[in-house]
Amino acid sequence: MSDFALWSLDAIREEGGALSWLEEQRFEWSKTTALALEQILNGKTIVLITDQKRKWLERYIIDSINSINLERPLIPIVTVDSVYPHFNNISGGEMIDMVDDLISLSYKNDHFFWYIGKGDDKRSDIAKRKDNSYFWIFDEDFNNAFTLKSYDPLLDIKLLQLYRLFDASLNATMFGEVDAS
Repeated sequence: MSDFALWSLDAIREEGGALSWLEEQRFEWSKTTALALEQILNGKTIVLITDQKRKWLERYIIDSINSINLERPLIPIVTVDSVYPHFNNISGGEMIDMVDDLISLSYKNDHFFWYIGKGDDKRSDIAKRKDNSYFWIFDEDFNNAFTLKSYDPLLDIKLLQLYRLFDASLNATMFGEVDAS
C-alpha cells in the first residue's frame, strides 16, 4: 500500500501540466486531505459548507460524489443548508452553538465540516470551531486548510481539478490502493 503523499504526487504528475500548480502545494494537500479521507473511511458524515460564490461547487460535489456511475459505497454527505435552511441568517456565537448542537445531535458527533470559500466569510465560522474540519480556504492561513487565492483568475478551474483529485483519492483509499492514515 502506497503512502498518501507519494500517491498524490504521482496522481498530480499523471495529469501532466494541468495540475503543475498543485505540485508545489502537495504536502499541504496531502496532510489536510488525508485527515478528511480517514474520517470518511471511519464512517463520518461530511457537512459541506461553501461561501455564496461557491454554491455552484457545493451543488457539483453533492451531485458528483455519489453519482450513479460510481462503483463504490455511497458517501454520507449533506449541506449545512439542508440541515438548517436558515444558516445564512445566523449571527453570533450563541446561534452558531445551537446549529452546531443540532448537527451534533443529528449525526451523533460522527461528522466533520468541509468548508470551501473565503476565510473571512461568516459561513466558515462553524467549521473553524472544530479541529477536525477540512478546508479549501481562500486568502487566509488556517490550521488543517488547503489555501488558495480568491483573486486567482483560474480559481474555478483549480477547484474542479481539486475535486477531481479528491474523488480519485477517495477511490484509492476506499479500495486499498493507498493508506491515508
